[in-house]
Amino acid sequence: MGLTDSGEICVVLFMLFLLIYLITVLGNVGMILLICLDHQLHTPMYFFLTQLSFLDLSYSTVITPKTLENLLTSTKSISFMGCFAQMYFFVFLGAAECFLLSSMAYDRYVAICRPLHYSVIMSTRRCCALLFGSYLIGFMDSSVNLLCVSRLHFCDSNVIHHFFCDTSPVLSLSCTDIYDTEIMIFIFAGCTLMVSLITISVSYVSILYTILKINSTSGKQKAFSTCASHLLGVTIFYGTMIFTYLKPNKSYSLGKDQVASVFYTIVIPMLNPLIYSLRNKEVKNALIRIIQKREGSRQL
Repeated sequence: MGLTDSGEICVVLFMLFLLIYLITVLGNVGMILLICLDHQLHTPMYFFLTQLSFLDLSYSTVITPKTLENLLTSTKSISFMGCFAQMYFFVFLGAAECFLLSSMAYDRYVAICRPLHYSVIMSTRRCCALLFGSYLIGFMDSSVNLLCVSRLHFCDSNVIHHFFCDTSPVLSLSCTDIYDTEIMIFIFAGCTLMVSLITISVSYVSILYTILKINSTSGKQKAFSTCASHLLGVTIFYGTMIFTYLKPNKSYSLGKDQVASVFYTIVIPMLNPLIYSLRNKEVKNALIRIIQKREGSRQL
């Protein structure tokens, strides 16, 4: 059904979402290239940030292009296989991002609470294992979700009351009993959100306890500054996800859930590179170094 039936509003939303998507692509690709080009950013923190940018770019690409197409066409349609593919990758990337954010919180915990052992604990092998675990959990969540939904029969309406193939609107189209399916999906989604959120919470409680023991004000400010960007990104991401998914399907509201969905599928992937770059001196300095190198090579 899309976001609205008004042609004028569709044009405005198309221009707005197109601008947001272009910023998302430029911001996340720019962040990935910047970290790859500057050797001083080849640390575990920026390794995870590169993966976050990749996930945000992929996450937005799964939803936004089709949304832009539907805003300009009178017949807003998607194929059956296309709908299931969109739903699969949406769940896969979303779950993977939850645990990637947990890995980033763990990295900050080690950096602040155990700085002398940081290089040993956050080894290349450990970082790759955390990344692999994030993608593996995302794969498991999306596979269970797709398996549960694909077993249902769809024999009534084919109108999805949303602007993309999210799980709840697709489930509501089934003409079979979906109670067991809802419970299974709710358990997996709830476990993914809560386990990752608990990991982040425990990490930041430990970080806060360590920071409070620091005597110097400058030391406290430096410690807080290393966590501020990640904490802001986590708050925005989990706030909208919990509002949308950790509630019974009966409380599903088209208007409210669409606003929240627009925020975390289209807006948040644009905000993350801005949050991590504008609030991070190391990223700014890396950008300056690369620009200076480019100018120096041109002069030679």
